[in-house]
Amino acid sequence: MARFFKPQKKSLDTQHKEFEILRFDHHGEGVALEGEKPVYISGVLPGEKVIVQLIENKRHYAKAKLIKILQESPERIAPFCVHYGICGGCQLQHLNHDAQIEAKQETLRQITKKITPNLLPLTPPVICSPKGYRRRARFSVKVNKTGRLEMGFRQRHSKEIVTLTQCPVLEPCIEALIPSLYALLDSLKGRRIIGHIELVSAEPQPALLVRTVKRLHKQDKKQLDFFAKEHDLILYLQEEETAPIRLYGERPFYCIKDLKLQFEPQDFIQVNKRVNEKMVSQALEWLAIKPEDKVLDLFCGLGNFSLPLSQKAAQLVGIEGIEAMVERAENNGKINALQNLQFYHSNLEDDPNNTFWGKQKYHKILLDPARAGALELMRYVAKTGATRIVYVSCNPISLARDAQILINQGYRLEKMGMLDMFPHTGHLESMSLFIKI
Repeated sequence: MARFFKPQKKSLDTQHKEFEILRFDHHGEGVALEGEKPVYISGVLPGEKVIVQLIENKRHYAKAKLIKILQESPERIAPFCVHYGICGGCQLQHLNHDAQIEAKQETLRQITKKITPNLLPLTPPVICSPKGYRRRARFSVKVNKTGRLEMGFRQRHSKEIVTLTQCPVLEPCIEALIPSLYALLDSLKGRRIIGHIELVSAEPQPALLVRTVKRLHKQDKKQLDFFAKEHDLILYLQEEETAPIRLYGERPFYCIKDLKLQFEPQDFIQVNKRVNEKMVSQALEWLAIKPEDKVLDLFCGLGNFSLPLSQKAAQLVGIEGIEAMVERAENNGKINALQNLQFYHSNLEDDPNNTFWGKQKYHKILLDPARAGALELMRYVAKTGATRIVYVSCNPISLARDAQILINQGYRLEKMGMLDMFPHTGHLESMSLFIKI
């Protein structure tokens, strides 16, 4: 009988170990070294000495959980949320806000050193209040084994739900709804079939979306309707696999640059209203749009950049990979009586040279891709010959990769700066300006 070699599974060394934290990674986790292997640890700060226990040990890296802090950093502060440390929503409340900004700025400095030989001072960070900034939240909902309703965010490194009593990073108008919303859901006959809910701070009033895996009882729908009217909410219901239906109130919208942008609760919008407004203004300034310019907005969504850009340009072409968002963008153009807008639904991983819009000439380009970046587009963008390109990024790794392509194709990195879109988290949003040499 043939015998096959089966490697023995190496047992995890769970013995407590002492480390000194050297730096942050780009997710806001502390990094220590065991030999030459990086060990990633949540809840720690550079310079601290800690006791940890390994929870994962791979060939090229390890992860550990914090057991005890032996020597604290002077920048460590007390978290302001009672759920911090268990809830996975925030990762950096133990670090003062100014130091958070500086840590993220340092990540951008390291990127500039990799992609440009010249020293490039960062532009001032775009910031806002670090509390009450988040205008949307998606809460998971389930009934646990003991019959208790849970409603909140997932725990860190877990699928378990942290039932919230507060969330100080949410805008006050939606944070205030948490206790009464929990009581409402707990009273429903169909409490076990609720999958998740979405709360969005919007105009003319906040919006609530309730998602269920089965059809709700008529009495439950009446209770939801009464709750929406009592709290002056726009109400949406999404049952089974059907599309969300608005049961009460007008379609929500937000305003930017005196423009009205309608959206649905499940649509992507920037979560930080104040930073978003400043970000759009900075993009307009950096692109230096002239009245004769034709501008291309890639990953345009529902028109967050497109509509303000079109007010300055001769023509704006917006490209988006999600068809429903293209429809929203077109509708938003009509609502605001803008005539110089064209939107196209297109797979942005395909070659734009094979599309109608990709064969046109553009003077300025803005792109705001998802975390994966825009690798498939960068060579096309570089070959357009656009004089100015603004790249909005939510991932420093894909930004560095994509920026290098532009630089190799004859562009100069002119400006780069941080956008404090997500205070108290490891997420890093930034904006870069590239100029054709």
